[in-house]
Amino acid sequence: MNVKNNKRRRESQERIETAFIELLQSCEIKDITVSDIIKQTGLNRSTFYANYIDIFDLADKTRTKLETDFTNLFADYDYFNERSGALKMFTHIKENQIFYNTYFKLCYDDKHLVLIYDTRRAEKEHINSNIKYHIEFFRNGLNAIIKLWLAGGCKESPEEMAEVLKQEYRGR
Repeated sequence: MNVKNNKRRRESQERIETAFIELLQSCEIKDITVSDIIKQTGLNRSTFYANYIDIFDLADKTRTKLETDFTNLFADYDYFNERSGALKMFTHIKENQIFYNTYFKLCYDDKHLVLIYDTRRAEKEHINSNIKYHIEFFRNGLNAIIKLWLAGGCKESPEEMAEVLKQEYRGR
């Protein structure tokens, strides 16, 4: 029986997602076909289509999963800008570079990896007017720092990157 979250289905989805991520490291998304994924996973075409509409649906679901995992990483932090939160984030990114490179390679630049933002912190810092601009500035700046660090192979330590973030966000 093809139950929505049974073990076999989850394993098939993981195999498909893993193959997709591996293919993205050497190909552009437009060049990846369902046939490529089927060959790499050894699964049937019907298994792919039972889980995804097409390659772009797979890309969307992969992006959503990465965003959810990233957001859950900070579920227990009151303030994202604390050094311990930044250190945790940069450590996670360094340990999972392929996934974060994949996220940015999926051409979702209009989306933000940093989906969380503690508006209570902004209120405490008296950023009341035009907060939407402040949030957008913060998210885009942090995404740019993450992309640059990934592009350089994460040569700086997570501690150094947490310090970079602290210096850029001085006084807040």
